[in-house]
Amino acid sequence: MKTLIAVLIAVAPAFVLGQSFPTKPMRLVVPFGPGGVADITARTVAPEVSKGLGQQIVIENKPSAGGTVAGQDVARAAPDGYTLLLINNGTAVSKALFKSLPYEPERDFEMISTVGFFPLVIMTDAKSRFKNVQDLVNEAKKNPGKLNAGTIGIGSTQHLAAELFKSTTGANFQIIPYKATGEVVTAAKSGDAAVIFEFLAPMTSHIKSGNLRPLAITVAKRFSTIPDVPTAIEGGIAGYDVASWNGLAAPARTPRPVIDRIHQELVKALRNPDVQKRLADLGVEGRTSTPEELRKFFAAETQRWAKVVETAKIPKQ
Repeated sequence: MKTLIAVLIAVAPAFVLGQSFPTKPMRLVVPFGPGGVADITARTVAPEVSKGLGQQIVIENKPSAGGTVAGQDVARAAPDGYTLLLINNGTAVSKALFKSLPYEPERDFEMISTVGFFPLVIMTDAKSRFKNVQDLVNEAKKNPGKLNAGTIGIGSTQHLAAELFKSTTGANFQIIPYKATGEVVTAAKSGDAAVIFEFLAPMTSHIKSGNLRPLAITVAKRFSTIPDVPTAIEGGIAGYDVASWNGLAAPARTPRPVIDRIHQELVKALRNPDVQKRLADLGVEGRTSTPEELRKFFAAETQRWAKVVETAKIPKQ
């Protein structure tokens, strides 16, 4: 009996903390500027989570230094649940891309849950001779180094997805990094890039208009808004499953009852059909995880992309 009482006394403060949290507004630090897919995803989900928590979640954009400014802000914040970080695959790949970081991603954050996954599409001009990804692979092998693939800048998800495609298929093409999506699209239309790798969201209008032709989507299953576009795996690229993603994290040592409270409301928010539809229209698959599943996934992503960076010989910044 005494042992039971001791256990109850020990867990009572944590239980009370979880039930009373939060008592003031919270902030969610987003390592991207306003208007991008990740930012809109955060602004779609946060109000629903706020309703459940009974407190406002204020979005704070900190787009600088590959996300390290946002990461440092949250890593150094009080571990009380009132400061959260929208982590992403850029957070996972940062150790491989930077010579040093002001924090340790796997040590300095408590994981809460995944939020959304962003597929990429492999695109070509509507007049291109390529009809599927095997046409691309065959041509790149037949004429090594002669084809260009356009992506956003070095170290981006798009760039690393193209590098992984090369190493997976043995296709030999040149990857040309551009500053903005508009430049990537122009390269495809002008023929400067035989193919491009880009997120689905900014490509949807080009697909619907017939301006560009999708060869494949990069995730393992077809996406609801473009059901006729096959996956790269369906196209014969075994094991090629690539998505950008984001999730929620808090400073290390944030109490587990607080993590669980936020997780509970996030799961409820992403079960909302309206939220799921709004995310799908953005080219995002809303999907939650347990904190433990996110930590395991984050570690796997860190290892996976470190190998891609090493194989591609991308110099550290």
